[in-house]
Amino acid sequence: MTKSLLCCALLLASSPLAAQQATPPASAEDEAGFESIFDGKTLDGWDGDKTYWRAEDGVLVGEVTPETLLKQNTFIIWQGGKPADFELKLDYRIAAAGNSGIQYRSEPVEGIPHALRGYQADIDGANKYTGLNYEERARAFLAPRGEIGRIDADGKSRKVGAIGDAEALAKLIKSEDWNSYHLIIRGNVLIHMINGQVMSIAVDDDAANRKFEGLLGMQVHVGPPMKVEFRNIRLKQLKPAMAPK
Repeated sequence: MTKSLLCCALLLASSPLAAQQATPPASAEDEAGFESIFDGKTLDGWDGDKTYWRAEDGVLVGEVTPETLLKQNTFIIWQGGKPADFELKLDYRIAAAGNSGIQYRSEPVEGIPHALRGYQADIDGANKYTGLNYEERARAFLAPRGEIGRIDADGKSRKVGAIGDAEALAKLIKSEDWNSYHLIIRGNVLIHMINGQVMSIAVDDDAANRKFEGLLGMQVHVGPPMKVEFRNIRLKQLKPAMAPK
């Protein structure tokens, strides 16, 4: 990780007390370079099991019913490429019993349709995990909410800094209502923000296992019936901050 990236990450990890103020509206400059990747009407440009995914009233809906319970997690996958360095902004809403996430820099799982392996910005209705960095089908918890985690060459994450108390940060996330998620992914620095507050930062120094590009998708999870919704999905692809090794 370059020094400039680390400095930016630390500056973004501001006190959660500041985030209790109203999040300022996005300016034209804030939105410059972002492009919508969901048309709000169809699943064009996305590949997922239509048993679980649909477009409805401008919203991408993932739903598991008592009749369609899952045996394994399933994803709807954006077909527009494999983003490397990027920013992603969207709004999400999830039911209290829901479990979901935003998958990025991921790869397909051989032999399992609509399954992904890779980094995940976690979302759950109870807000126990929302905001943390979890690697699906791989190294698991990389940066808990409220922490800056560094993943070393042994694949293990270690706390190297604090953003805030995990429970205090959870209070900034609205239950069963719309929240804004913002991912800033540059080089090996992975920043997850919700409602304008940094929730977690992962610095991936595990050269053997980290990924610098990959698929983007949304998840519905095994477990009880659930519903998750996404809207205003915008992507801005960035010039790479560091070359893959």
